[in-house]
Amino acid sequence: MAKAKKKSARAKRPTGNDAIALLKADHRQVEEWFEQFEKTRDDDRKLTLATKICSALKVHTTIEEEIFYSAFLAATEDKDMHHEAEVEHAGAKNLIAQIEASSPDDDYYDAKVKVLSEMIKHHVKEEEQPGGMFAEARDSDMDLEALGEQMAARKSELEEASGVTPPGARKQRNDGRASNARN
Repeated sequence: MAKAKKKSARAKRPTGNDAIALLKADHRQVEEWFEQFEKTRDDDRKLTLATKICSALKVHTTIEEEIFYSAFLAATEDKDMHHEAEVEHAGAKNLIAQIEASSPDDDYYDAKVKVLSEMIKHHVKEEEQPGGMFAEARDSDMDLEALGEQMAARKSELEEASGVTPPGARKQRNDGRASNARN
């Protein structure tokens, strides 16, 4: 019986365009920018990277909170995991606001970006680990394909509204991850 359930869960694996694939692609992009930030000594480059990181995280947290988290809570009724994720987002948003209000000239700028990086790494690990939010979502009756489409549309709206992505610049690559002309 357990093998049958595992096969059923495997049948729900992503095609590359589902909600979890979209969120994981966001995670990988922000991780890359954090790594670049840590390596650079150029203040202009730091500002550019921090701006990209903060903008991407604001869009990411918005689509997670508006679409994914509410669907997750409805499908799983796992209030503890949902609430913890929301609190982690609140902490990240606070630090993002501090980073956006400062510049590389601020003595604490690098430290704030470093702490944000550590907060995001922790949050991502919890979401992506076995038994984490993404695993629980896969095991639920959530329609991850439909959520992925909804989230991708909302993400494009938010990016265009914030000026992060010019209209029409965002397109899907063959592996299902979004490509951004301004990366």
